[in-house]
Amino acid sequence: MSLFRVFDVAGSALTAQSHRLNATASNLANADSVASSNGEPYRARHVMFTAAATGTEGATGVQVAGVVEDQSPLRRVYDPKHPAADASGHVSLPNVNVVEEMVNMISASRSYQTSAEMMNTAKALLTKTLNIGQ
Repeated sequence: MSLFRVFDVAGSALTAQSHRLNATASNLANADSVASSNGEPYRARHVMFTAAATGTEGATGVQVAGVVEDQSPLRRVYDPKHPAADASGHVSLPNVNVVEEMVNMISASRSYQTSAEMMNTAKALLTKTLNIGQ
């Protein structure tokens, strides 16, 4: 595998983790919202990845296959004075687990950081290779 393919693989990982961080940020921002833009309670979103060939040399990167909504049940809280409460006094809140989202954010951040470091290492190796002939 060419050393230049490292940039393709790491670049695809940076893009994928960026999407993951955006989805996690959206989930955290809406963790306590009662309704989303469509009037329904917000549902957590998760990014799905798939392997993707980045060239003819057999290098495999990652790409975003899609973003799916979590179909787990919404949280129901008894608050009869809330304006969004139903007839039984319950309010439907998003199915976002803040602790899981924070762990997901840390994991995505570390993966992003690792991919960026891989690109920096490949760049340093290429630079040293070019300097051999001087």
